[in-house]
Amino acid sequence: MDKMNNAFEKMKMLVGMEVEDGQEQPAIEDGDSFSFMDDFNRQCTLTTKQRFYGFAICLAAGLTCTFLSILVFFHPIKFGITFTFGNLLALGSTAFLIGPKRQVSMMLDPVRIYATAIYLASMIVALFCAFYVRNKLLTLLAIILEFGALVWYSLSYIPFARSMVSKIMVSCFDTEF
Repeated sequence: MDKMNNAFEKMKMLVGMEVEDGQEQPAIEDGDSFSFMDDFNRQCTLTTKQRFYGFAICLAAGLTCTFLSILVFFHPIKFGITFTFGNLLALGSTAFLIGPKRQVSMMLDPVRIYATAIYLASMIVALFCAFYVRNKLLTLLAIILEFGALVWYSLSYIPFARSMVSKIMVSCFDTEF
């Protein structure tokens, strides 16, 4: 059991989580100085094992929904709903791993604020087109936008990946025919 706990502690350090010396709650300094996210993080006290289980279950459910959406590809409304729900679950899985406050702060980092905004807006547009408009073509276009935004958002976490992809795209379209 000690090997398992040591492995969890090493994994926590690897992903940037704080290593716990015990299961104690930090003392509250001044109740008025905490923001909503600080209060939310204090209320979400999960053990390391619970965080990893939550991450694994949420990620597995998200990936399952995303891959099952392929089965209903020719029904764009159902495809849009399952694909977007899978993306939301996969995005939420990292909140288990690093915590909701750090997740939001990483998403709102100046490097990826625009990618985050476009990604979240594309999910809202896809769900709006699927639920309210019920137009297959608009839903399919919104899903294409969502997929592109997902790729661009994901690339924002890899150093220099977006600049490399931009240079490749420019060089591909810069050739003369």
